[in-house]
Amino acid sequence: MMNWKLNRLSSCLLFLTLPFFCLWGQRPNVVIVITDDQGYGDLGCTGNPIIKTPAIDRLANESVWLTDYHVAPTCSPTRAALMSGHWTNRTGAWHTIMGRSMLREDEGTLGQFFKGAGYETGMFGKWHLGDNFPYRPEDRGFNEVYRHGGGGVGQTPDVWDNSYFDGGYFHNGKIVPAEGFCTDVFFEQANRFISESAKNGKPFLAYISTNAPHGPFHCPEKYMDLYKGQSPTIQAFYGMITNIDENVGKTRKLLKDLGIYEDTIFIFTTDNGTARGKSVFNAGMRGQKGSEYDGGHRVPLFLHWPKAGMAEKRIIGTLCHAVDVAPTLLELIGAKKPEGYNFDGNSIKSLLEGKTEGWSDRMLVTDSQRVRDPIKWKQSAVMSQGWRLVNGKELYNIDSDSGQEKDLSGKHPERVARMRAFYDAWWAELEPTFARTTELYVGHPDHPVVSLTSHDWIQKAYPPWNQGQNRNRLPVHPRNKDLKHDGHWAIKVVQSGIYKVEVRRWPAESGKKINEFLPAGKNVPGADKAFRSHPGLGINATAATLRLNGEDLETIPVEDTTESVTFEVNLPAGKHRLSPYFTIPQGELGCYYAILKSRS
Repeated sequence: MMNWKLNRLSSCLLFLTLPFFCLWGQRPNVVIVITDDQGYGDLGCTGNPIIKTPAIDRLANESVWLTDYHVAPTCSPTRAALMSGHWTNRTGAWHTIMGRSMLREDEGTLGQFFKGAGYETGMFGKWHLGDNFPYRPEDRGFNEVYRHGGGGVGQTPDVWDNSYFDGGYFHNGKIVPAEGFCTDVFFEQANRFISESAKNGKPFLAYISTNAPHGPFHCPEKYMDLYKGQSPTIQAFYGMITNIDENVGKTRKLLKDLGIYEDTIFIFTTDNGTARGKSVFNAGMRGQKGSEYDGGHRVPLFLHWPKAGMAEKRIIGTLCHAVDVAPTLLELIGAKKPEGYNFDGNSIKSLLEGKTEGWSDRMLVTDSQRVRDPIKWKQSAVMSQGWRLVNGKELYNIDSDSGQEKDLSGKHPERVARMRAFYDAWWAELEPTFARTTELYVGHPDHPVVSLTSHDWIQKAYPPWNQGQNRNRLPVHPRNKDLKHDGHWAIKVVQSGIYKVEVRRWPAESGKKINEFLPAGKNVPGADKAFRSHPGLGINATAATLRLNGEDLETIPVEDTTESVTFEVNLPAGKHRLSPYFTIPQGELGCYYAILKSRS
C-alpha cells in the first residue's frame, strides 16, 4: 500500500491527467452535508414518527438512497474514511481524542483531490481531523475554511468560552467573531462560498459538516418548542436536526436561484448512529453511537444530481461504506485518482446509475477503537451482503433479523470461518501502521507558532477534551493525593534550535492567571448547561516543570500574579514527548495549554 501526499507539483500533475472534456467542459459542483450523531432513524423519511425534517425528506424522495451504507461508530474515524477513501485504522484517526483523531499527513483528502482537479474547495463546521499543521483543513486542500476547533463547539481546542450561540470560529486560521446559532452560521458561510464560486463561474466542493446534533444539547428555543411533551434532551436533539433541515432547504433553494441546481451533486449523510434518538425510533436496529451493531454504523446517504438522472427516489440495497465516497466522487466528476494512491473503497458510480450487473459481493469492516492503540476484534463488525459477524463470534442474518437478536454462528460455521479469515488478513495488513504516531509539527516555516491543548495528550486514560473538564480541573479528584501526569504531546521538531515553551492553565485568549478562579459564565438555551457555565476551579499551583522525553529539565515557581510560564529549551530535530506540568497540592497536573515558537 503506497501512501501519497499531494503537494503543488502533484496538484499540477493531477490536473493535467484529467480528461479533456472535464477540463474544458462543464463539471458538476458537489455539496456534501454530513451531520454529527444523527442516526438512520432520526429522519421522517426513514420512519421516525415524531421528527420534523420536511426538506431532507424531500431531498431523499428526489435522490438515490444507499440503504445499506456504513461508517465508523464515531465521528473522527468516519470523517477520516470519507475524506481519504482509506480504512479508518490505516489513517491514524481511529479515536476522537488523544492524538488519535488526526489524519496522517500523507493521506489524501477530498479537498486535495478536488483542488487538484481545478475546483474551489470549502469546508464549514466540524473538521475533527487535527487542529495543528499539517492536519488542518487549510493544510489539506481546502482554500476556504470556517470551522470550530476539536470535535465540537466548546471542546478544548475550540475558541475559549465558545458555546453553540455567538462566540467565535476559525476562519482560514484566524479567530473571527460570529453571531447566531452555530449551524446557521456554518450554512451561511457555506452559502456565501457557493454564491461566490457560482458567480465566478468556478466548479466547487462545499463540505458542510455540522457539529449538531452532537451534545451538549443546545438549541434555539423555537425548535425545542416543536417537540413539547418529549424529554428536554429529545427536544434539543430533534430541535437541532429540524434546524439542520431548514438550512438544507435554504441551500438547495440557493442552488436553484443561482442556476446551478441541475448540475450540482448534493449528498446528505451522517457520521455514526444516533446519540439520543434510539429511545424514540431506531429503524428496528440494535445499538446506537459507538456500537458494533448496525445501529452504531448504518446511516443514511442520499445523492441527488438531476443532470445525471438522479432526481427520483431509487433504492440501492448493496453494501457500501464511507471509503467508497472519495473514489466514487472522483469518477463522477471525471477525474482520475492520483497516481500511486490506492483506495480501500470502490467507486459505486455504476450502482448509482442503476447498473447492478456484475457487482460482486464483498466484505467490509467497521470497528469502534476508542483506545490509545487498536485492539484486535474490539467492537468490530465484519460485513457482507446480508450478514454481520460481530466481535468475531456472533453471526447475524440482517435480511431476516435486522435487530440482530438471533446468533446463527452455530448453524453457519463455514461462513464464520470465511469472515474471520477476511478480518485476520485485514488486520495483518493494517497492524504495522498503528505505530505511526501523528506528531504535532514544531518549527515549520508554514506554522511557526504552535498551540497545543490537553485534547491531544497521549495517555491511557481519557484526557480533558472539553472546556468544562478543564474548568473542573480534571483529572484532579478529592481522593487524589499523589497525582502523576503520564500524558504527553507527540511533537516533531522540523528544525533544531532554541524554542520557547509557554505553558498555561487557561488559554491565551482568556487573559486569566494560572491560579485564578473563574466564575460561571452565561448559559445558553437547551437541555444541558454550557461548558462555560461551570465555574473554573483554582489549582493552587506552586511551580511549573518542563518534562521532555520523560526527563524533568527545569522548574519555575508560579506566583499568584503569573499568567503563564515560559521555558527555553534546545530541541534537536526529530520526535519528542513533551509533558509540562504544574505542581499542585494533589501532585502533578498537566498544563492544559502550551504555545511553542522559535526564540529567534
